[in-house]
Amino acid sequence: MQVMESPQSEQLRLRRFASELSPSELARLEEQIAGIDFELIEKLNRSEDAKVDWEELAARAIAPPAVRLGEEAEFGTATEARQRGEEALRAGKVAVILVAGGQGTRLGFDKPKGMFPIGPLSDRSLFQIHSDRLAAVMHRYNVSIPMFVMTSPATDRTTREYFEANDNCGLAPEQLRVFRQGTMPAVDDQTGEVLLAEKSCIALSPDGHGGLVAALEKNGCLAEAQAAGIEYFFYAQVDNPLVQLCDPELIGYHLLAESQLTTQVVQKRFAAEKVGNVVSVDGKVQIIEYSDLPVEASERVGANGELELWAGNIAVHVFNRQFLQSVVEDVDGLPFHRAHKKVPFVDQSGELVQPEEPNAIKFERFVFDLLPLADRAIVVEGDPAKVFAPVKNAEGAPVDTATHAKAAQLALFREWLVDAGATVPEGVQVEIHPSWALDASEVREKINSIVFETDTYLR
Repeated sequence: MQVMESPQSEQLRLRRFASELSPSELARLEEQIAGIDFELIEKLNRSEDAKVDWEELAARAIAPPAVRLGEEAEFGTATEARQRGEEALRAGKVAVILVAGGQGTRLGFDKPKGMFPIGPLSDRSLFQIHSDRLAAVMHRYNVSIPMFVMTSPATDRTTREYFEANDNCGLAPEQLRVFRQGTMPAVDDQTGEVLLAEKSCIALSPDGHGGLVAALEKNGCLAEAQAAGIEYFFYAQVDNPLVQLCDPELIGYHLLAESQLTTQVVQKRFAAEKVGNVVSVDGKVQIIEYSDLPVEASERVGANGELELWAGNIAVHVFNRQFLQSVVEDVDGLPFHRAHKKVPFVDQSGELVQPEEPNAIKFERFVFDLLPLADRAIVVEGDPAKVFAPVKNAEGAPVDTATHAKAAQLALFREWLVDAGATVPEGVQVEIHPSWALDASEVREKINSIVFETDTYLR
């Protein structure tokens, strides 16, 4: 790749159709140009992604330091972890980050994925389900917990309108903070020049879920959290209705281990499962994507007969606020990755070109690249039936559809009810709203030998 012209020349080139633009179009273009860090783009054009020998790296990879299901951690019991987590929640030291930048396109839903209806009987949206759980957590611990919702340019306006039209899904104004992740311009793969999508618009795309850290800083969220006494962020993605927001046990293990970044994982179902593999290499926790993990490494088994690299990433984390701040202040910070893509662009004559082959480089960051930056990071295994049911695929796919997610919720509610002594005949559906019962212990406090004869929504 050649290096683009000087920032001044590059900006002049991007304005070459200015005389043809309306005042509003020109204003939009100027705003976009002002938002580009041309020195960073030049630096990224000059550099290349580090060439990783995945086979050699995977050969050195071992299972990460982990709290396994049914096993006692070296630094504390589950009871101790829950107690520490509850103390942090009651003290107002925890906030939630909900990543909600994706559209529901793959689901046949032309709105932000957070608006997708996924309540088995209630048809509550993903946004509503997470907000309802957060409200129940706040009620239990008598505390106000802010939720920072990160949108993308594609979802920001509609998401804000949705919350406004739905009374913030029951959250108080000070408990909801919507902010937009940053964007990065696409550049020509030969010249390094920033591309125009239209005469009045630069070819921009979200800077990846790893753009979270910079977006938190730019939008003042880290400063707000510090001023409010927030020390820890519970991070989740909007498409998982089973995520246990503010799980005190997970937070507690994070605290007991004195971890800077704790990741919840599930045991992989099979060697080639398409999830990120959480591993430890030379004492640093990191993720090897399934597409980069050699078959031989993925199939390695330990003395117990289980996969050696067993930990599958589900994008649920606990961050120390100070750790995120240190990443912002680090000159190197979170690395950018390159993606070679087909990007339509306006050529020198003003004609829109639809490339048939990849013609551009997009730059994005990955949030899991935070793992090796942490001085101490651990993983905590969760039961997938209780913590992971993402809505990612259209109906008909073998996994991760809306039908699967609804069934997983109903199965969990059934388990709570049966454990409490209730009878739920096969075919009868019972959905539990968090305000009625947040977990199995609250269900046991409310019912015993009841028989559910028809579909029921408990709230």
